[in-house]
Amino acid sequence: MERRHRELGAGVSYPQSTYVTDWLDKRAKLTPDRIGLVEGVGGAEVTFRDWNTRVNRTANYLRSLGVQKGDLVSVYASNCPEYLDLFWAAVKMGFILHNLNWRLTVHELRQIVADAEPTVLLYSEDWKPQLDELRPSFTTIREVVAFGEPGPGDLSFAERDGMADSLDGRPDLAMDDILGIYYTGGTTGLPKGAILTHGNLTWNSVNTITSWGIHGGHVAALQLPFFHIGGPNIFMVPLVHTGGTTILCAAFDLDETFELIDRGAVTHYVGVPTMYQILQADPRWEQTDFSKLDLVISGGAPCPLPIMQKFWDKGIDFKMGYGLTEAAGNNFWLPPERVQDKTTAVGYPLFHIDMKIVDETGKEVGPNETGELLIKGPHITPGYWNRPEATAETIKEGWLWTGDLAVRDDEGFFTIKGRSKDMFISGGENVYPAEVESVMLAYPGVGEAALVGVAHEKWGEVGRAFVVLDAGADFSEDLFLAFLEERLAKYKLPRTVVVIDEMPKTVIGKLDKKVLEAMEVDG
Repeated sequence: MERRHRELGAGVSYPQSTYVTDWLDKRAKLTPDRIGLVEGVGGAEVTFRDWNTRVNRTANYLRSLGVQKGDLVSVYASNCPEYLDLFWAAVKMGFILHNLNWRLTVHELRQIVADAEPTVLLYSEDWKPQLDELRPSFTTIREVVAFGEPGPGDLSFAERDGMADSLDGRPDLAMDDILGIYYTGGTTGLPKGAILTHGNLTWNSVNTITSWGIHGGHVAALQLPFFHIGGPNIFMVPLVHTGGTTILCAAFDLDETFELIDRGAVTHYVGVPTMYQILQADPRWEQTDFSKLDLVISGGAPCPLPIMQKFWDKGIDFKMGYGLTEAAGNNFWLPPERVQDKTTAVGYPLFHIDMKIVDETGKEVGPNETGELLIKGPHITPGYWNRPEATAETIKEGWLWTGDLAVRDDEGFFTIKGRSKDMFISGGENVYPAEVESVMLAYPGVGEAALVGVAHEKWGEVGRAFVVLDAGADFSEDLFLAFLEERLAKYKLPRTVVVIDEMPKTVIGKLDKKVLEAMEVDG
C-alpha cells in the first residue's frame, strides 16, 4: 500500500495550484450589490456587478483591437475610472499593463516605450500634449485610444460601451504570467521596469488581508498615482478581494481629504510624509473628526516622529510601512499596541514573507546588527523587463536584495536604518543619482558631475548637484537647469548647483560623496 501511494504521488500534477481567478467576476457573484468603487468624493457609486460588467466591455473592446494574452498595452493617464477598468481587464485577459509614469519627461518615456514595444496605447486627455510629442517615435503601436476626446486618428475608449456585457473565452492564466510593468529608477540611466505577475498580485493581497486585517467593511481612498505599485496594491486589490470599497481620487487634494476623513467616509488611508505635513499645517487639522479611521499608513520615506505623534494624540493607529516596487508594495506589520514604544520600527514581516539581514559578504547577522535587508516570498518580482543583468544583481537564489540597511531587535521587530545605495527619496519618490548624473554629464562643458541628497523641510530630501567644469567652459546655471528640465522629471532636478574645482576622491580614486554631503555651501 505504501508503494502504491508513492507511485500515485509521483504521477500527480496540480494545475489548479497555478489557477488565476477572474477577480471582479468572482466578487460580483459573491457580493453583487455591494459598492466596490466610488468615482471621486461624492461621485458615482458602482456596485461590483456593474463594475464587472464595465470591465468585461473593456476587455471585449481591447480584444476587438487585436489585443491578446501576452501583448503589451501602455497607459499614459492620471487616476481615473478608465485606468482602473483597464487594470482589471488585464487580470481577465492576460495582456501586460505597461504603466507610464507621467512624472517622467517625454525624453525618458520615449526610451521606455521603445524598450517595451507595446501594441496599443491608451491615454487621458490631460497628457495629450506630451503624447503628441511621443507619437513620432512609435514603431510598434497599432492603435492609440483616448479616454476623453480623441485626437486626429485616435480611437475613442467610449466605443467599449457598445461591447458585450459578458466575457467569453477567457484565456488560461498561470500565476507566473506577467500582469504589469511598474517602473522604478535606473542606476545606469534608463528606469527599470519591475515585473508584477498574477501571483505577485495575489500573494500581496493575501499577505495584506491576513496580516493587516482587511475586510469587506473597510473603505480606503486611492490617491496615490495608479502607475505606482502602491496604486493598485494599497488598498484597492485587497478591498476587491474582501468586498470592501475604494474611493478613487484624481490625486491628493487637501479639501477632499479633510472631507473624506471628517464625514467618516474612509477607514483606511495611505500617504507619504509630505502629505501628512500638509494636512497638519492646515487649521482644519484641529477641528476634523478622525474617529472613523482604523488605520493610517505612511510610506515612501521615513516619517518624522512629530507627525506620528500628532496622529497618536488623536487616538489613530498610525505607523510607518515599508515597501518597494520589486516587493509588490506591502511587507511589514507593526501591532497597534507596540506602535508608540517601537516608534522607528516597521514591524514584523507579513504572513507569507521571509526576511533576513546580511553583511557585505552575504552572511546573516545577529539581532541588533545592521546589514542589508533581503526579502523572500511569492510576492517578489521575478525580475526587470529586458534587464537580465539588473535582475541577476538584485535577485539571488530567490532573495530580493533591497539595497536598504536594516536591523532586527531581540523581539524580532525590524527597523529600516537607511539606504546602502546612493538613492535618496524626495517627496516619496526615489531619486537615483547615477541617472541624473548621466544627464548632467551630457551638458557641454561639464567634465565631472555628482548628485547628493540633502535635507529639506518639506520634501524630506532634495538633490544638490556638484559639477567640475572643463577648462575654459562657459557655464550658465540657468541654462544648465533648463537642459536638465527637458530630460528629467521634476522631482529628480537638483535644487542647488555648486561648481567646484575638483571632486573629492577616496584613496583608491573613487568619488567620495560623503565629503560632498558634508560640504558647507552658501545659500
